[in-house]
Amino acid sequence: MTWTEILSPIKKTEYFKNLSQKIEEEYREGKCFPPKKQIFRALELTRFEDIKVVIIGQDPYHNDNQANGLCFSVSENVATPPSLTNIFTELRNNLGVERTKKELDDWAEQGVLLLNATLTVKAHSPNSHKNLGWEQFTDFIIKEISDRKENVVFVLWGAFAQKKEELIDSSKHFIIKSAHPSPFSVYRGFYGSKPFSQINGFLHAKEIESISW
Repeated sequence: MTWTEILSPIKKTEYFKNLSQKIEEEYREGKCFPPKKQIFRALELTRFEDIKVVIIGQDPYHNDNQANGLCFSVSENVATPPSLTNIFTELRNNLGVERTKKELDDWAEQGVLLLNATLTVKAHSPNSHKNLGWEQFTDFIIKEISDRKENVVFVLWGAFAQKKEELIDSSKHFIIKSAHPSPFSVYRGFYGSKPFSQINGFLHAKEIESISW
């Protein structure tokens, strides 16, 4: 199955037409992120048939030149956001990997779907597009992955992402839950949670090629 086939039913609905119109209006009326051509980049870089891991974020970064269509990822020419810094700290502590590249395209191309629940945001206004209707679309994606695939690792960092657990069949998939990597919660269970070794351990046990983080 391809994304085109998976998404065809929902893209034909009135709901999706209305959402698309709202997004067009928002981008026409003021600055929004990511750039319009990168809104669906997570789906473009990670083919449906290649998905091994799903990491769920909330909404895109809202400052200039940060968001690039992948949750937690930023463009190389901006400062590393605190959450991404903390993710890299845990990666170093967990696997000894010293990562400096802030764009996570290489993760996406290996089968890590970096999916924000809301795919757009108004400039300098966090969570400003949360009521436009994106979550119906991204919930559909999560449910389709759960229903149509097996042995996917779903990574749910923080309370918001953990609400998506009800969409996932835990009898066929592996769910990793911990605190969010933001500075507000990183010491409440994110540091020391070892998500990267857990992911690769599960994939290895299922004879699936692991991720080079």
